[in-house]
Amino acid sequence: MDIRHLQYFIEVANFQSFTKAAEHLYISQPTISKMIKNLENDLGVELFERRRKKVVLTDAGRLILTQAKTIDKAFQNLTTQLDDLLGLQKGHLRIGLPPIMDAEEFIQTLGSFHKQYPHITFQLVESGAKKIEEQILQEELDVGITVLPTDEERFHYFFLLNEALEVVLHPDHPLADLEEIELAELKEESFILFNKDFVLNDRISTACQEAGFLPKIVSESSQWNFIGKMVASNFGISLLPKSVSQLLNDNVRRIKITQPSIAWELAIIWPKDQYISFAAKEWLTYTQNRMSSIED
Repeated sequence: MDIRHLQYFIEVANFQSFTKAAEHLYISQPTISKMIKNLENDLGVELFERRRKKVVLTDAGRLILTQAKTIDKAFQNLTTQLDDLLGLQKGHLRIGLPPIMDAEEFIQTLGSFHKQYPHITFQLVESGAKKIEEQILQEELDVGITVLPTDEERFHYFFLLNEALEVVLHPDHPLADLEEIELAELKEESFILFNKDFVLNDRISTACQEAGFLPKIVSESSQWNFIGKMVASNFGISLLPKSVSQLLNDNVRRIKITQPSIAWELAIIWPKDQYISFAAKEWLTYTQNRMSSIED
């Protein structure tokens, strides 16, 4: 038995499927099936109950899964700390990004860092700010971008972006010719918003309540371009950050919101009480310095 046996076992348990676990690991199903069988033989117990459409952990499997995760995490920490001993000759960064942001400047920063440290690899995970914070605390991500305010007892952060939201609606909408729209004027509208994994969903709902109404949400999505297409089909209206709404095509109208205006602030966060690799620390320093130079 080696660490790969435990890692493959964890993946099968997560997906409840040999096929899906094999696809996620980019190996063949017979390979992963053989590895699990070897692990069961080594331990002398069955780990999974094979059912028609999925596999389910046995009592022994559930017990071993807890220990396997602990061992795998210790192995990952060991690997990370050994990478640190090698300086920045190699390393891997897991970064959480909200798909709601225009990531062009951020990707350029990644590119310039990669030129300086070509053996550092990146995994970019798109998710809502709430999920990103959760994944950082669970050590599934190293750093991430979130919407301020964040939990300052758990996270360090530095400021990244501040911008206003705009109303996005169909060109034939009765309000489409206005230069500005008061938020209260939207009380009868059908809203298309990002789903509840996104802090922006809470921000918009709170602002609407402060303006005297509850937004009538007819659809939620995790993709800004899909929201734009729904607005272009006259399915409803949306509120999007200016940098994102500018990416939409000419089949929608963008209008400034007033009384109150709604803004959001983005920041890069990382955990306070967890190990941070040397590569992650160097990337954070590099990114903060680059963002500061752009602002200047």
